[in-house]
Amino acid sequence: MILRLIVKRLGTSIIILFVVSMLIFFATLLLPGDPAQAILGQQATPERIDALRDQMNLDEPAWTRYFLWLGGIFHGDLGVSASTGQPVAELIGQRVGASLVLMIAAAAIAIPLGILVGIWSALKRGRATDSAVTAVSLVLAALPEFVIGIALVAIFSTTVFSLLPAVTMQPPGSKVWDFPEQLILPVAVLVLVVSPYIARMMRATMVEVLDSGYVEMARLKGVPERRVVMRHALPRAIGPVAQVVAIQLAWMAGGVVVVEFLFRYPGLGQALIDAVNYRDVMVVVAITVIIAAVYIVVNLLADIVGILSNPKLRTGGEK
Repeated sequence: MILRLIVKRLGTSIIILFVVSMLIFFATLLLPGDPAQAILGQQATPERIDALRDQMNLDEPAWTRYFLWLGGIFHGDLGVSASTGQPVAELIGQRVGASLVLMIAAAAIAIPLGILVGIWSALKRGRATDSAVTAVSLVLAALPEFVIGIALVAIFSTTVFSLLPAVTMQPPGSKVWDFPEQLILPVAVLVLVVSPYIARMMRATMVEVLDSGYVEMARLKGVPERRVVMRHALPRAIGPVAQVVAIQLAWMAGGVVVVEFLFRYPGLGQALIDAVNYRDVMVVVAITVIIAAVYIVVNLLADIVGILSNPKLRTGGEK
């Protein structure tokens, strides 16, 4: 059953990626102005503009340009960046590692933190600590990531404490992870945005499971509370939470654009903003497809976790 689900979802994912790439490609054509003029500037001569337009195939029909790009993908060619002259794969490759470090670090903290806080809140339900956790998670969930980022910068990067850098400063030839102190604030913003949703969902499902009959039966049999929680309640509560985790990870793939822009972080988000400004269609489409692929993969993994955590679905008891 799981293998059939994976094959079915992979087929659907390919169709979705095709549609996404097509929509983004043609959406970039609606941006005002001439891409060649935007790249070369207002002082460029008509001859230079015409030469760049010919290089970018701007005189070709839109459908022709799209299928030329799509055909190049099957040969490992994502095209050439119009603004830098670099191959898109090379340009993105320099940024993917930086963005992955940021997202993986945030996910490694936010997921277990959200799950543990949710479990703890469910076990303390009705008490003052539970109310405090609920209130804090609601406030954090309501705040946009740029507001949280600005607040953290104001607290930790100004005259209040002045402990951490407000922006990312990467010397030439170095990697962004060579300066771990510069990762703290961007990672903290992503953690504070993602973990409240996970914690709230974990609490809700855990409360429901703890009130179920099989958990009550385990308690009546004298099973220790820790084993009741970890052996009987948690496996049944984690399925719905996996869906929320997938949604938050998918958001992180897109929301990292705002965080990277706020902290001038040299990742895919900053590259996407620069590409939109210069109407660099090849780079915009490539980065967008990567973000869509991440969204699809994490949702597929969430579906698999949901099936594995549900005995009825795992054994094919429900169709």
